[in-house]
Amino acid sequence: MRSNKTYVPLRAIAEALNQNVTYTNGFITINGGGIKVNEDNIPIKFAKLKQGLPFTVYKDQIFVEGFVQLDNAIKHAERLHHASIVGEDGALAWDNYLPYRVYQNEKFLIDLKSYAESVVYAKQYVNSSVYFSLKNQKVWNNQEPQQTAIYIEAPHVLQLPELARGCEVTALTMLLQHAGVIVDKMQLAKEIKKDPTEYKEKDGRIYFGDPNVGFVGDMETFNKPGFGVYHGPIAELAESYLPDRIIDLTGAEFQDILYFINRGVPVWIITNMKFEALKPEDYQLWITPGGEMTITRKEHSVLIVGYDDKFIYINDPNGITEKVEKKPFIEAWDQMGKQAITYVENKETV
Repeated sequence: MRSNKTYVPLRAIAEALNQNVTYTNGFITINGGGIKVNEDNIPIKFAKLKQGLPFTVYKDQIFVEGFVQLDNAIKHAERLHHASIVGEDGALAWDNYLPYRVYQNEKFLIDLKSYAESVVYAKQYVNSSVYFSLKNQKVWNNQEPQQTAIYIEAPHVLQLPELARGCEVTALTMLLQHAGVIVDKMQLAKEIKKDPTEYKEKDGRIYFGDPNVGFVGDMETFNKPGFGVYHGPIAELAESYLPDRIIDLTGAEFQDILYFINRGVPVWIITNMKFEALKPEDYQLWITPGGEMTITRKEHSVLIVGYDDKFIYINDPNGITEKVEKKPFIEAWDQMGKQAITYVENKETV
């Protein structure tokens, strides 16, 4: 583009229209050479020319338009459903699909918001897979055999003595360090979102913060009121260190989070300190800014690093790496809302 004029490659345009192009003594000659142009083919040939531009827009994997600049391609693609943009290197540069995409063999079936609902959908089909985000990472499939036992060597960090209630950020520290991130628990303790609601009791009722919003209360000492934080703020903080690589597994079945363990990637979870289902008397009702919540003070977080037919292996921020009985451990995790996150490796998986 110069002075509001668009310059095009003359030879490419002419030859696309079946014209003969010659260059003799400084003169360019264009003529039909006796060949009649088929006007019906002009739109097809023009489309092929546009496909040669640096950024090509597709809708449902069908070519729509080509653009010189990515910004213009995005503006056009944003108006379309299931649009994608491929760069001149052949790599996916942008799309507006939902984060999780289900395929049967190579056929796209549906895109969904969460890992849990995507896996449920994919299980209806044989040879199905779930892919994640622009990186096209495979995060589940029903063809890959699961190992009977596996143990992952992962960093083991203790929350004490600095963080009396810091099990969640400490377990996250282990997960991020396993991914190669240089970070410590105190840095994450500063950065995790906080719910500023102060603790109070009135008319026999407890008023406090919401762990889905941020860390509730004091993390460093039991001398002040405090509780913990749930998967949402943890996933958000993890995303700031591993952009486009954090998978929120919350709501999935336990067997489906083991897909990542099977691939050598540990999983952060919310459980309780007993690693078994709690009794009703272990819970209390809180009034939070977002409404009533049922809370247990025995809430805890660990990093899953392995399994076999009877046990789950964990890095516990409160102690050593240990094995716990699988059935009661899964029941405790299920009771705490099936909360879990992990990450995908920084490479494309096909």
